[in-house]
Amino acid sequence: MSPSAGGADQLVGERLGLKPGMVVQELGWDEDVDDSVRVAIEDTIDADLVDGDYGDVVDAVPASDVAEAAPIAGLSNTTTIPISVDWSATKLVAPKTR
Repeated sequence: MSPSAGGADQLVGERLGLKPGMVVQELGWDEDVDDSVRVAIEDTIDADLVDGDYGDVVDAVPASDVAEAAPIAGLSNTTTIPISVDWSATKLVAPKTR
């Protein structure tokens, strides 16, 4: 599928493994955000993104701070994919044995 104006293809949410009903948290929103990525994710989950003040468990958080904190939380970085011209996303997983 071709990229939209901001550079994200319309299947970015599916490529990230997101599904309707998931809660996705957005941290560090600023003027440089790629709105096409946001819209593609919101379309996939059929909901708005939640912000840093959200006080419950989330299914996904696309932020570099998370990648740095992952090992501290006992998680591992797995796949990194480009989601638009200037942005990429990294999947984190828990170890299979704890």
